[in-house]
Amino acid sequence: MTGFISKHALRSATLTLAMLAAGATTASAADKISIMVGGYEKQIYLPAKLAEALGYFKDEGLDVELLNEPAGVDAENEMLAGAVQGVVGFYDHSIDLQAKGKFVESVVQFSQAPGEVELVSSKHPEIKSPADFKGKNLGVTGLGSSTNFLTEYLAVKNGLKLGDFTSVPVGAGNTFIAAMQQDKIQAGMTTEPTITRLLKTGEAKVLIDMRTMDGTKAALGGTYPAASLYMQTEWVEAHKDTVQKLANAFVKTLKFINTHSGAEIAAKMPKDYYVGDEEGYVKALDAGKGMFTADGVMPQGGPETVLTVLSAFKKELQGKQIDLSKTYTTEFVKNVK
Repeated sequence: MTGFISKHALRSATLTLAMLAAGATTASAADKISIMVGGYEKQIYLPAKLAEALGYFKDEGLDVELLNEPAGVDAENEMLAGAVQGVVGFYDHSIDLQAKGKFVESVVQFSQAPGEVELVSSKHPEIKSPADFKGKNLGVTGLGSSTNFLTEYLAVKNGLKLGDFTSVPVGAGNTFIAAMQQDKIQAGMTTEPTITRLLKTGEAKVLIDMRTMDGTKAALGGTYPAASLYMQTEWVEAHKDTVQKLANAFVKTLKFINTHSGAEIAAKMPKDYYVGDEEGYVKALDAGKGMFTADGVMPQGGPETVLTVLSAFKKELQGKQIDLSKTYTTEFVKNVK
């Protein structure tokens, strides 16, 4: 009896090991990656969902899970905690984090302009420039987010102190619109398609437009690299093959954006992203898609502009030596065939 039990146990153990081995083979058939997107319905982060829709991740043998987080700062925290491997968010976090002793880098630079607009509620015609932000509540996606950074810079550049106004985290889309309708915010920074929705109803007007290169240079003093895929430097160094595959997929996506119309791109996106206004979505995309890079390469002089902007109001950066060469890499995008 004892011998029979031993043989039975041996067979069970062998079967279990075989099943585990089979599972391991299946799991490694595609590289599993989780990427947190700072609001993937926003047009500024469109390359993430578009790469998935075009099948470019699968073409590279990647199993990419896109997770949605409306505020970029929360997406960044998820990555630092190890919950995700990468973030589709603004490059400026790479500089901000280096000042705190954490090293992350942009591995694919999606855009060379923020794609953001400072909107003013039609109820507040007295706000004619950021100098008029004093005593106002200003909408941002989240505290510590890139919209928060840019809002603070515009205020400080126009003579205000950080305590002169209040940044209110209201997200984007319906929550941003509701905050403006209810006068919880008198102005705020947001992206497409939220911009078009508020302009169409006449509930807001454009104060500062950073959807184009010219508008960005006027507001921020130069090219401003914004949307990107950024990852922890240590992880990039340890997983170069996987990062290269991600770069391949995203650069192909940027080329698709560069060579197709707004209507052709919109047709690949989930229909609910139009928020009931396909025509407005396409029009905004045609007007703004020039913000995207064609090759994923960091634009020359861009990191310096971002550092100048952040240093204007962030005490953590003032007097600190930031090594900009460690905030991005072109190694992978330049290898894309």
